[in-house]
Amino acid sequence: MNAKAAPQHSEPQWNIDSWREFPVQQQPQYNDAATLTQAEAKLKGLPPITSPEEARALKAELAMAAEGKAFLLQGGDCAESFAEFNEQNLRNFLRVMLQMTMALMYGAGRPVVKVGRVAGQFAKPRSGNTETLGGTELPSYRGDMVNGMEFDAASRVADPERLLQAYYQSGVTLNFLRSLAKGGYAALDHISKWNMDFVVESPQGRHFNEIVQRINDCLNFIRATGMDTGQMAQLREATFYTSHEGLLLGYESALTRFDEVSEEYYACSAHMLWIGDRTRQTDGAHVEFLRGVANPIGCKVGNSMTVDDLLRLCDILNPKNEAGRLTLISRMGADKVGAQLPPLVRAVKEHGKSVVWSCDPMHGNTIKSPTGYKTRKFTDILSEVRNFFAVHHAEGTHASGVHFEMTGQDVTECLGGAQAISELQLSDRYHTHCDPRLNASQSLELAFLLAEALRLRK
Repeated sequence: MNAKAAPQHSEPQWNIDSWREFPVQQQPQYNDAATLTQAEAKLKGLPPITSPEEARALKAELAMAAEGKAFLLQGGDCAESFAEFNEQNLRNFLRVMLQMTMALMYGAGRPVVKVGRVAGQFAKPRSGNTETLGGTELPSYRGDMVNGMEFDAASRVADPERLLQAYYQSGVTLNFLRSLAKGGYAALDHISKWNMDFVVESPQGRHFNEIVQRINDCLNFIRATGMDTGQMAQLREATFYTSHEGLLLGYESALTRFDEVSEEYYACSAHMLWIGDRTRQTDGAHVEFLRGVANPIGCKVGNSMTVDDLLRLCDILNPKNEAGRLTLISRMGADKVGAQLPPLVRAVKEHGKSVVWSCDPMHGNTIKSPTGYKTRKFTDILSEVRNFFAVHHAEGTHASGVHFEMTGQDVTECLGGAQAISELQLSDRYHTHCDPRLNASQSLELAFLLAEALRLRK
């Protein structure tokens, strides 16, 4: 008997659950199907975390990035955790995003679209379903919304109740970040308070303070003309969006809602979702689900991507060729991007596809240190970004964004940078639940270097 062929993508057939008819990758193995069904049913009845109106606003900003008139800054934790969820960590995260935004805006002279890997980035794809330690084999850790990081049998059981815990934490996280962004914390009048103690004396901190002084001089001049800067929304508020990898499709479809205004479906777990390099199969469940929601979506573009596959993905995910709908996130490695990215960029341009090209300089540059820690070299991260910019300059296209893993904490997870973190220092403050992240100082250093690259390309 012939194996049943996977169904083909066709617009009329899409519905919230049509992905279930397609081959699906990277899903946890739940032992209790009834409990999983109950958890998903409860999610369907809970309020959405984000709104369609907000997602449309993000799409409009990304449309500007697609034309080279804005720049996408997308960053945050590799994987959020339940244990490190607290006010100070969130406040520090937003501080770094605001600092990076100001460095980019001041240096490059263009708007910055701020999108966090936050309020939903709880699940991670894995290279294997199990891992072995000391002769013991257990299910892989797939993020806090699936199972526990501790290497014991009880922790590694996939628990559907964690979906609900992730939902509630995501809602609280977004609510708090909104209150900071809209409640005065992000006002330019308070810009001098954004620098953190462990950054302020660094070269990046001193450079940032120079920008602060210049901005304050401009604000003083505006006030001297009689205008009230406190009443200007552009100066007292920041617009901030959330994103995560749309990995667990049961969770995503349970939080998808029909919008009566636009008569479209929106995934209301985040403003933007992306498809990972492991789940971007054109006949797969993730592509099937994401093609049917109206949010801005992203797709990782790794070393195995072919021109034909990329063009097919553009057709499936953005059939109307809508500006701001699709972000292609290159993740190839510093030593490969210069050779492998140009044919893809060229094909997208030649076929008239409207996309935002963004660079993920993290995932293609992961190494293991002699001391056993997974890490990344700041020089490799910077090199991939520079090569990404060079490719787009040569092809006459827009390098319009970066996508990176970072934290506002003073961690020692990535090597180098102005702090010159060495292999011996990795163990000092290595706190990540999955992949190594840039700390606040390294993130701000990257922003200044990006601003300079954008200024030169302007």
